[in-house]
Amino acid sequence: MRLSKAGGPEEAGADRAEGTDGAAAAAARPPGLSRGMVLLLAVTCGVAVGNVYFPQAVSPLVADGLNVSADTAALVVTATQFGYAGGIFLLVPLGDRIPYRTLIVTLLSLTGLGLLGAAAAPGIPPLIAASVLIGVTTVVAQVVAPTAAGLVPEERRGAVAGTLLSGSIGGMLLSRVFGGAVGEWLGWRAPYLMTSVVALLIACVLARALPRSTAPSRQRYPALLAESLRLLRTEPDLRRSGFYQAMIFGGFSALWTGVALLLTGPEYGLGASAVGVLALVNAATMLCTPVAGRQVDRRGSDAVNLVCMVAVLVASAVLFAGGIGGAVGLAALAVGSLLLDVAMQSGTVANQVRIFGLSDEARARLNTAYMTCAYVGGSIGSWLSVQAYGAFGWSGVCGLVALLATLALTRHVAHLRGAGQPVTPS
Repeated sequence: MRLSKAGGPEEAGADRAEGTDGAAAAAARPPGLSRGMVLLLAVTCGVAVGNVYFPQAVSPLVADGLNVSADTAALVVTATQFGYAGGIFLLVPLGDRIPYRTLIVTLLSLTGLGLLGAAAAPGIPPLIAASVLIGVTTVVAQVVAPTAAGLVPEERRGAVAGTLLSGSIGGMLLSRVFGGAVGEWLGWRAPYLMTSVVALLIACVLARALPRSTAPSRQRYPALLAESLRLLRTEPDLRRSGFYQAMIFGGFSALWTGVALLLTGPEYGLGASAVGVLALVNAATMLCTPVAGRQVDRRGSDAVNLVCMVAVLVASAVLFAGGIGGAVGLAALAVGSLLLDVAMQSGTVANQVRIFGLSDEARARLNTAYMTCAYVGGSIGSWLSVQAYGAFGWSGVCGLVALLATLALTRHVAHLRGAGQPVTPS
């Protein structure tokens, strides 16, 4: 497929540039992805993505260790996610310019150094600065996804995207368990130190395991950045996919930022490890995303998006009962968070399959625009969650999740009606 163009002289020049990029990409393309390489890349995604999420479990420990309020400590989570959004915009486009082995190994190495800096931070300001650096550089999963999409047939992209996403989900879940448990045992600095070692070790493994490749594009860096913005302006399917994910991922981030405050607060009085245990319940999501990918291949992205948005609304209602406390509340948190997690991740597969079908030559730039929208939404969702929890308690967080899902669903229903598609889940 080709990107939609207006047809003017400037666009014609862009077409010629993309044609050059496409020829270079075809020449640079590796022979394919073996099953073992897909698994290795899935593990790499998990290692990288985990660095964004384990701070959610340790933020209460940071508050105690640095003698700051819980709200202030939660800024570490927000800083990491804002850094991640910035890294997606600034660094992921380099996947169309730099050989992927060089880029992936470099990013993991810089992430390891940032984690070391966070472990040594004497106070909140340097910890927030290190968290931004961690977020900016730990974007390997967003480099891997478009690379893999270009190495498999179109009819299998959903299944492969689901497999890679399962690796990312594993990193998200295990990182929270790891961060909470190790943080309570050895202090909040220990998770940062240990994850730095893991990131550097993985970088060494990939430096030897990944095959060599040449740069798929000859465009200069400023042109790559400008192209991501242009794609967001000119591609309606990219814009709406980015909006869907910004809203749903914003609700997801709001949940996990707020639930750390709820579980460690007076309603439950649990430790930081409880956040990780709750996240571990969502391990079933790893099994669901490949299924969601096959449904996308069979039914299309729009149908899967619709079901996912309705599921997030249902999840927000179930999560509301988490404010009751006790066994009933914990059960509601487990069921509601699992439903929300499955819906968010399945929607991610649907959105990425849609946008990767827009162009064969600019997948990294398409993914840059899309994931920047997603993580800006996630960062805002985390910040709004702290405000909602402070003003209205847990019910405010659940209301925020429902509001964001409603905005996404309203936009999607408008699109389906305009396209003459059914607006009821099937």
